[in-house]
Amino acid sequence: MTARYPLRTIAAHELDAWARMITTTYGQDWHEGGLRNAASSLDPARTIAAYDGEEIVGGASIYGRVMTIPGAATPVAGITLVAVLPTHRRRGILTAMMRRQLTDLHASGGEPIAALNAAEATIYGRFGYGVASHVAEIRADKRFLAMRPGTDFGDGSIRLLDRQEARPLLEKVYDTARRTAVGWVDRTERFWAARLADGERVRDGGTALRFAVHLEPGGEVTGYVLYRSKPELVQVIEVVAVTRQSYAALWRFLVDLDAHAGLAYDGAPDEPLKHLLTDPRAARAGVIDNLWVRLADVGRALAARRYATSLDLVLEVQDTFCPWNAGRYHLHADGASVTCERTRARADLRLTSAELGAAYLGGTTLSSLAAAGRVEELRGGAVGAASLAFRGEREPFHPSGWAFPAF
Repeated sequence: MTARYPLRTIAAHELDAWARMITTTYGQDWHEGGLRNAASSLDPARTIAAYDGEEIVGGASIYGRVMTIPGAATPVAGITLVAVLPTHRRRGILTAMMRRQLTDLHASGGEPIAALNAAEATIYGRFGYGVASHVAEIRADKRFLAMRPGTDFGDGSIRLLDRQEARPLLEKVYDTARRTAVGWVDRTERFWAARLADGERVRDGGTALRFAVHLEPGGEVTGYVLYRSKPELVQVIEVVAVTRQSYAALWRFLVDLDAHAGLAYDGAPDEPLKHLLTDPRAARAGVIDNLWVRLADVGRALAARRYATSLDLVLEVQDTFCPWNAGRYHLHADGASVTCERTRARADLRLTSAELGAAYLGGTTLSSLAAAGRVEELRGGAVGAASLAFRGEREPFHPSGWAFPAF
């Protein structure tokens, strides 16, 4: 970074100016009420700004979270609110901020991986991020939605609750579900407050949030749905269930809602909903990138997760943006025992950190990357073996952004 646009963490009193820069860059109006939400969710010590004299012209922040990864959970640096004023584009500010974040993670021994939701898909690959999960944008005409005969809905019931009564029940169900759902992250108080933010600007012409929970005959809550009604459709915000019966019952409830022609939901690429319908084409889905993952520390990141099959592999990793990652690694996995150490042994695969980030959550396969010429096989059969070992049971999915401060 040139001295012309120095970077530093912001002071608490600079949050107002920093947030105004963010909203200006995102093409939004600044609302004073949003400052309180931002102040409660952002960590100034992990929020950086680029300065042109006294003016803040760029910025980025990190939310420290815990993410479920294949067979385990690990701290993750959630990269968020990345922006450079349109007056200061193409001056190296974004690159400098990305390098600063990753260098700080490495130097401090912080989170071994970073992850983000990208506003544009062309930006972050050059910084070593890879597409690790996808989202299915499900849109349906409710007139053609019907549940399959014989579907097991269980013996439970659905209840609509107000926010105060629902909140502790949602937290319990979510915390149970996210522990086995790859790509999901923990939610502390501030992140629940952000997820359930419900001001007029958030509603986008819809009603206030509705809270429906699934109760078992004994009173245990095993699922919930957050949704709001709009004139033309039901906007489903989040569906979380810990049993297949509660999942089916919640979707039956949504399908049966009256006075709405359409339904919209952004879910997992392998969302079970289509298998519950008599006509699986009735819920059409467009799949796009969801979560981009970057390995800030290759050795620690690969050793943190578990693998679907035993693996004994030497990876040659190329990483020009984070040169401390470059080199060869011996990855050995046998059940719960995983090691990943530096080695001088001959490599079996050659790839960059972006490919490792893409494959990390078990969604994007190394085989597909190899077919695109992005992974080089140096030992026969190594791609297939590694691809199978990295694969997860279900498609990874990140159900929400890192936080939703209402600017």
